[in-house]
Amino acid sequence: MGNYYCEYCGAKDTNIHHLTSGPCQYHPNGPLKGNHKLYEGSEKTKYFCKYCGASDPSLHHLTSGPCQKHPKGALKGYHSPAL
Repeated sequence: MGNYYCEYCGAKDTNIHHLTSGPCQYHPNGPLKGNHKLYEGSEKTKYFCKYCGASDPSLHHLTSGPCQKHPKGALKGYHSPAL
């Protein structure tokens, strides 16, 4: 059994149902205004933001940082991991 991650915040769980049924701090609609979204990419040694190319070995650390090239405007959204 592997680990599953949230695309928005990088939260980790070994059960998809448990992960996706929990509220997400970094949900696009606002903190805790939606549930975690399953990250459908594979586990990697380094994750990259699909908007600006920023990288981090931790999905959680990457997705918790504001993105300079976010579609909503500079620093108006968080990094989003590339698959």
